[in-house]
Amino acid sequence: MGKTLFDKIWDSHVVRSVEGGPDVLYIDRHLIHEVTSPVAFLNLERRGLQVFRPGQTVATPDHNVPTEGQDLPIGEELSRHQVEMLSRNCEKHGIPLYGLNHPWHGIVHVIGPELGITQPGMTIVCGDSHTSTHGAFGAVAFGIGTSEVEMVLASQCILQPKPRRMRITIDGRLGPGVTAKDIALYIISKISTSGGTGHFIEYAGSAIRALTMEGRMTLCNLSIESGARGGMIAPDETTFAYIRGREFAPQGDAWEKALAYWKTLKSDEDAVFDSEYRFRAEDIEPMITYGTNPGMGITVSGHVPLLEEVAVAERDNFLKSLEYMGFRPGEPVAGKKVDYVFVGSCTNGRIEDLRAFAALVKGKVKASGVTVWIVPGSKQVEKAAREEGLAQMLETAGFVLRQPGCSACLAMNDDKIPEGKYAVSTSNRNFEGRQGPGARTLLASPLTAAAAAIMGVITDPRILMEGS
Repeated sequence: MGKTLFDKIWDSHVVRSVEGGPDVLYIDRHLIHEVTSPVAFLNLERRGLQVFRPGQTVATPDHNVPTEGQDLPIGEELSRHQVEMLSRNCEKHGIPLYGLNHPWHGIVHVIGPELGITQPGMTIVCGDSHTSTHGAFGAVAFGIGTSEVEMVLASQCILQPKPRRMRITIDGRLGPGVTAKDIALYIISKISTSGGTGHFIEYAGSAIRALTMEGRMTLCNLSIESGARGGMIAPDETTFAYIRGREFAPQGDAWEKALAYWKTLKSDEDAVFDSEYRFRAEDIEPMITYGTNPGMGITVSGHVPLLEEVAVAERDNFLKSLEYMGFRPGEPVAGKKVDYVFVGSCTNGRIEDLRAFAALVKGKVKASGVTVWIVPGSKQVEKAAREEGLAQMLETAGFVLRQPGCSACLAMNDDKIPEGKYAVSTSNRNFEGRQGPGARTLLASPLTAAAAAIMGVITDPRILMEGS
């Protein structure tokens, strides 16, 4: 029987299998940030241990950093302490750190790919659930807890049970205004936030192969929101073209050797998956969430489900969610007033996302009464946005490009959505209080976010695309 892509990478990294238990898995790349690493370093110190292979760890502060005034000391005490601790720990152990104002600084899941640190065939971990982003390159990438961060720092290995394998195939051609974010929200709405539990997902099909690398990263980023351990896409010419020439990509003969290996990274024809789903690209429309988990998604032109359309076992949570969000069963979402729009995060903070937003708002003006935060995922994204004239285009339309960071994705920095306010967000989670106590989050693509920013209400982006 053939092997899946996941099996090929996982099995080649198993140092030892514990009978009836987990595998000891070797880790190629360990990404760390200021939130989940301090306790891990403290425990190493208590045990008298050093970082085993510091050159295979890369650090950057992202969750707690402000997105304005980054040349000034961080005002919030805990955030400042965590960022300072990351710097001290990296200096002590010889770990590469791309801190605030470094030209390579940014969100950990944005800088890994753009620097060529992320490569096909690797095992990659980080103390952050959205590490699944890196699976877009044909890597086995997943989030870990603080105790596991300590384990990898100390040994470059991790104890991990092997997940089951799932394949989700999407064939066909996406329609206008439909993005990778819409694919992800569509999938989660169909299989639920627990549908991928215990699995690693491989995305396949003509619609997936047609995605750019940035689109593939968005899709894999959201794998965790279906309950999966991670997601991945087989590397191809699109992948290789993206990596070629980047700072830490192989060069010369090393590139040719790596490329030859990368081309073998695909599931065999006779590989068997534990679960399979198939969807048609033509069935996917611009999506938005209405509830308090990413699986509560509908088309932007659709309506909140009626109570009878919801499974009996889920109705109590459904009604509780609607009460929090201020929606009613059967209510259309289009036309709902918006207070905030957030473009950014490790899901949609790349240059392609900013280009899409800017293209839709070009020649238009931001709606009055709407606060918009546009936050690049890295200094390189910020630089590109300025060099391409996107920042000027946004400013002309009434927007401001901020500095890199996780920003309003989560309420761990200054960019919080006030209680009761509605935010159309390109981030990854819409749980109660995720963007601030009492904040009401509607997840959507950069195009849908742009439409809301211009119109001041939830709007199908295809309406504005037709008029441009």
